[in-house]
Amino acid sequence: MRRIYIWFDLAIYLAVYGYCLREHRPGWQYIVGMFFGAVGLFLWLTARLQIGDSFSARPRARELVTTGLYSKIRNPIYVFSTVGLIGICFAMRWYVFGVVYTGFLSLVQWRRAKAEAAVLQDAFGERYRKYRAQTWF
Repeated sequence: MRRIYIWFDLAIYLAVYGYCLREHRPGWQYIVGMFFGAVGLFLWLTARLQIGDSFSARPRARELVTTGLYSKIRNPIYVFSTVGLIGICFAMRWYVFGVVYTGFLSLVQWRRAKAEAAVLQDAFGERYRKYRAQTWF
């Protein structure tokens, strides 16, 4: 089931990105926004692959992933999905939607990250505290 999530998420991201490519909006905003959309997609996908079987829809402590992007950022999936979303909204000039949805998404992701941190703290104790002290968000 965990492998289905990545393909489902990737299909949605690519569909939205494809729509934005088809509905090209001339100007520097489009170029900059689509660049950040692509970077967000690439790094989000990288984080999803690096977390591997430790990914789950609900907070669970299978393994403490501390390599790759996870060596610098505790929640790279959340960070880079937000970067991609902001980039796409900027490219398409969806400013109001971008601000509202990004604010909502950030709140949901912050709460989820907090719940995940509690689960990892319980499971890995001092090892997780040390990892948390050395990484951002």
